[in-house]
Amino acid sequence: MAIQKVNVLGAGISVLNLQTALDAIADAVKARRKGYICVTGVHGVMEAQDDADFKNILNGAFLCTPDGMPMVWAGKLNKHGEMRRVYGPDLMMDVCAWSEKSGCKHFFYGGAEGVAKLLAEKLQAKFPKLDVVGTYTPPFRPLNATEEKALAEQIRILQPDILWVGLSTPKQEKFMAEYLPKLEVTLMVGVGAAFDFHSGRIKQAPRWMQRSGMEWFYRLCREPRRLAKRYCRNNPLFVWKFSGQLLGLKKYPLP
Repeated sequence: MAIQKVNVLGAGISVLNLQTALDAIADAVKARRKGYICVTGVHGVMEAQDDADFKNILNGAFLCTPDGMPMVWAGKLNKHGEMRRVYGPDLMMDVCAWSEKSGCKHFFYGGAEGVAKLLAEKLQAKFPKLDVVGTYTPPFRPLNATEEKALAEQIRILQPDILWVGLSTPKQEKFMAEYLPKLEVTLMVGVGAAFDFHSGRIKQAPRWMQRSGMEWFYRLCREPRRLAKRYCRNNPLFVWKFSGQLLGLKKYPLP
């Protein structure tokens, strides 16, 4: 069944909750139906406003999950009461729990030096039957031809079902769109900071802040130098633009 989308400034956000997202992932893995999943909030939608190629990547995703509460509120304003936040770290946990029974195989790509390996160890401690077949820490630049060939060969040998990508937005989404056809993997899921959260490298916001839409403030307070420009520019601009879309002052067509 086709998954509905909500138009948020020209980005199609999938109408999902954690259970329906997990069901869609399970069906795709079982059918070996290739695709990539973008976990998208205000930052991703705003990056897409000035980058048509990136907007096309979001709209070409198998799923574009509502990662932030503003995406959920947009869904509810469009009469999708069943829509809930599908937060990258929570989605990873649910998929890992399901994988203990399904036998789904995982590969972790991204993060700073040693983070992917530490993430794998932490998740296997939490989910003893989780099948992690490999990890890869990429350089902070595009892969060269030799590295690309080595990665493709590693994936060919290990045959993971899901390749988790822990890079920043829009880097991780562009990586998935480029490399999905090149790698023998069914799904690629871009989860960004989930690598740091679940490895214990960075502390997550309290649940009440996540549910209230204030997680951005918590993260800003912890990493002001890195995140100030993103949040202080993107958040007010998103409110302004989305208000204009709701009032019909400007159209943002989906492809």
